[in-house]
Amino acid sequence: MYGYINGIVTKITPKYIICENNGIGYEIIVPNPFSYKLSNNYKIYTYQYVREDIIELYGFLEFEEKELFLKLISVSGIGPKSALSILATGTVSEICNAIESRNDVYLRKFPGIGTKASQQIILDLAGKLSFEEGTSSNTKLDDVSDALIALGYSKKEITKVIGKLDANMEEGELIKEALKKLVKA
Repeated sequence: MYGYINGIVTKITPKYIICENNGIGYEIIVPNPFSYKLSNNYKIYTYQYVREDIIELYGFLEFEEKELFLKLISVSGIGPKSALSILATGTVSEICNAIESRNDVYLRKFPGIGTKASQQIILDLAGKLSFEEGTSSNTKLDDVSDALIALGYSKKEITKVIGKLDANMEEGELIKEALKKLVKA
């Protein structure tokens, strides 16, 4: 699995780009290939889609775009092509706002998304999207929580400690502080 590829775009087509990294050209299907420029270096967040007879690499300029793509393809009836068409036409914040406000008319404007699909997206994702600005501290605390779970602490123990941490600290410092508090508890 590839988290991201940092490389130079060497080819742009209507469906995909080719990003060269260390002499290897990765064919990456992206929402809007023409938002890239030839010979420019990009950090492209990727998702490798594997099915019985398909192996495709999808790419996104922003991490939030990739996360929204993953949430969209988790919805029953929404495949990578439908999710990509949604991301090609709308911004992450517009799409999230439409889902949270249950605006299925907005979602139906995307190619391949009808009434049934738009309602299924709203049903599955409303209340589960957190891409607004200012969630970086929550993400940091989520990462700390995941690290503590990996160290064998229970969610109950972690919940007691997480609320007492200063979210402005660096992740490494947050983990050290959380461990100190857990040892004292």
